[in-house]
Amino acid sequence: MKKYISKIVFALIVVAFIVCCAVLTPVTEAIGSLWSLLPPIVAIGLALITKEVYSSLFIGIITGGVIYALSAGTGFEGMFNTVIKEGIISNIADSYNVGILVFLVALGIIVVLMNRAGGSRAYGEWAAAHIKTRKGACLSTFLLGALIFVDDYFNCLTVGSVMRPVTDKHNVSRAKLAYLIDATAAPICIIAPISSWAAAVAGTVDGVNGIQLFIDTIPYNLYALLTIVMVVFIALSGTDYGLMKIHEDNARKGDLFTTSNKDYPEDDKPSHSRGKVIDLVLPVIVLIVMCVIGMIYTGGFFEGVDFITAFSECDASYGLALGSVGALIIDIVYFLARRVLKFTECMDSIAAGFKQMVPAILILCFAWTLKSMTSLLEAGPFVSELVKSAAAIRILLPLILFAVAIGLSFATGTSWGTFGILIPIVTGVFSQELAATAETGIIPEMVIICISACLAGAVCGDHCSPISDTTIMASTGAQCDHVNHVSTQMPYVFTVAGVCAVGYIISGFVQNVFVVLGASVVMMIAVLFAIKAIEKSKSGKHAAEQK
Repeated sequence: MKKYISKIVFALIVVAFIVCCAVLTPVTEAIGSLWSLLPPIVAIGLALITKEVYSSLFIGIITGGVIYALSAGTGFEGMFNTVIKEGIISNIADSYNVGILVFLVALGIIVVLMNRAGGSRAYGEWAAAHIKTRKGACLSTFLLGALIFVDDYFNCLTVGSVMRPVTDKHNVSRAKLAYLIDATAAPICIIAPISSWAAAVAGTVDGVNGIQLFIDTIPYNLYALLTIVMVVFIALSGTDYGLMKIHEDNARKGDLFTTSNKDYPEDDKPSHSRGKVIDLVLPVIVLIVMCVIGMIYTGGFFEGVDFITAFSECDASYGLALGSVGALIIDIVYFLARRVLKFTECMDSIAAGFKQMVPAILILCFAWTLKSMTSLLEAGPFVSELVKSAAAIRILLPLILFAVAIGLSFATGTSWGTFGILIPIVTGVFSQELAATAETGIIPEMVIICISACLAGAVCGDHCSPISDTTIMASTGAQCDHVNHVSTQMPYVFTVAGVCAVGYIISGFVQNVFVVLGASVVMMIAVLFAIKAIEKSKSGKHAAEQK
């Protein structure tokens, strides 16, 4: 009976939500109402309960299609047109999405090439000689993630492919590796002035210097900064809790996966023993350089635009696709010149690399389609109207924006879409103050705090959403079951979010970055030490019971 309790509870919650939606708005008028949030709730809930992400996402998509068809009056035929044509086909045909898929496949092929050439094996042996503890493996993963701050997609897949042999050597669970990757992806990119995220934020506010505004928001971006504090604390102290502790305890015994939900094949065995560390390091460096060049190329750098502006106006998807394909060609020539791989082996790696990325591609396509369903149902405008109605409470506005941003990005799986919806609301609320900014050049502190709260909440919700691109990429990079990654990461995300909520309450009363950030960091460290003490006490009791 116990194994059915969670399913029964979820069914009751969904039924209660549907009743609430029906009471507030008839389903024939579902567009722009509470109904718009039902598809992601169904998909996310099913994924967490059934541990099966493909069918869960598809059921969520069908739910959205049914609601849209009932609201638009298009009937059964209209439902399938919405799901297949406006959902799946339009997303697969979207140039931005295709660019990401090309990047995924190219990186998958590069990883297979590095493995077959023996580069990953050689790097693992080198790392084993220099990184001798689990603590060192976790910190090295964090530092590499912090260094690759240009783009979150690029971060997730590169860090995963490089650090997986190292963390496996020290029996770090794949769930923990996925968390370390995810925690150094979006949370790092959102505080890096030279990144695709900075470019996205810089273009959301008219009439001010976008890059300067982005830099001003960094000290108030509590979620990103406190996540870094948490990752470093966990790596140094070895403290884990919740489901992550189960995965880590099992990993210490040799079981890196804990569950049988293993979607990813074993890494390809080296074709030759001549592989060296340079056979992994050089392809990664080439990939980084080529992707940066690709991104600034799309921003017009080679047409005379300065570096910062080129980054702020780049097409990240096209740039990453250009860079990864260029890097792949260079890597194939390099491996042939080194004579560690034959031409036929390089060509065989293309199909093998594509095959490794199929699970991620399938989840991404379904996640993008689910986002399209919520867009068709106008979830964004519905949430924005709710926020506008609460904007009168200015002191609590940072907290309200943070909480709404979490909910919206968690439900839609997009942080960029979330702050794209909420930041214009902030500029509308503070329109008079921003009008004065054009003359003084000084952006009001409360505006910076509120925009920071939007960014922090968007990253927080995106960080733990099962349908988020970066969450999916982190699972792929770590070769970890996607639902395992989401379920083990959530308690960590909610811990940081709870401290951030208190920090944003303080920010509404004390608009001083030193007070807000200082108090938040102290609270975060205090909470982490408390968790460590509780877990130590539990371990002591468990040991005593075994005796």
